[in-house]
Amino acid sequence: MTSVLFRGLLPHRHPREMPVPAAPGTLVAEAAGVRIERGRRAVLDGVGIGVRAGEVLALVGPNGAGKSTLLAALAADLAPSAGEIRIGGRPAADWTAGELALRRSVLPQDATLSFPFPVAEVVRMGRAPWAGTVREDEDEEAVAEAMAATETGEFAGRPFSALSGGERARVALARVLAQRTGLLLLDEPTAALDLRHQELVLRVCRERAAAGVAVVVVLHDLGLAAAHADRVGVLHDGRIAVEGPSSEVLGEELLSRVYRQPVEVFPHPRTGVPLVVPVRRPETGGSPSLTLP
Repeated sequence: MTSVLFRGLLPHRHPREMPVPAAPGTLVAEAAGVRIERGRRAVLDGVGIGVRAGEVLALVGPNGAGKSTLLAALAADLAPSAGEIRIGGRPAADWTAGELALRRSVLPQDATLSFPFPVAEVVRMGRAPWAGTVREDEDEEAVAEAMAATETGEFAGRPFSALSGGERARVALARVLAQRTGLLLLDEPTAALDLRHQELVLRVCRERAAAGVAVVVVLHDLGLAAAHADRVGVLHDGRIAVEGPSSEVLGEELLSRVYRQPVEVFPHPRTGVPLVVPVRRPETGGSPSLTLP
């Protein structure tokens, strides 16, 4: 069905090179010395980071640190003014748009549609890049699997425009899951979700990583990042302040400085996962003053 809907919308003048699954631990995407400017300001400056098949990499940091910009750069949606983005072992610019769509799927912060498409059709849009390829026969299976994983099947026939913000976020996630690429890039996928569905989204990320996918997710919740990510990259002022396993990088001094908010970090009593808690004045519930350079 997807091929009927989308084949005419995707004129492929050149044969597309089909992706080959990456072996666990293989570098799937990499930013090397990346600088991105907006106006006269460097949003990213000399950033280097990689993501490997079979892992979840969480990007965290305060507002304006450059998290979403780095995600867009790793998706090859933003071209750096210096440095290089590599996807699948090649410079991102060497891939055509169609070939990139077979290799990486991107969930932006805002999921908007101008027309009231039924939810099931929105999810099927994720299969558009595979129209006319040997993998278009996976369309129905991929759509059903993605909707089951995101618990969106119950409103498959409803217009996307009639959904709540949290429901739209889950449908948008289902669309990128249905795309079935080896690199999954998610920008704040838990922002509009309740507690149950926040955990559901991060479990899906872990399941995709276990299946060999390289997952990059932008998060504001440091607890979610610590609990679910294999590695955490902390961005600060357009640079990677530190990167590594959460138990090694989520320290009190660093986080207090980066977020300009005193925090305490201690291990969960059962799992040992770092818990990050803001320091508050007991008598007022407010935050103590913090003098930072």
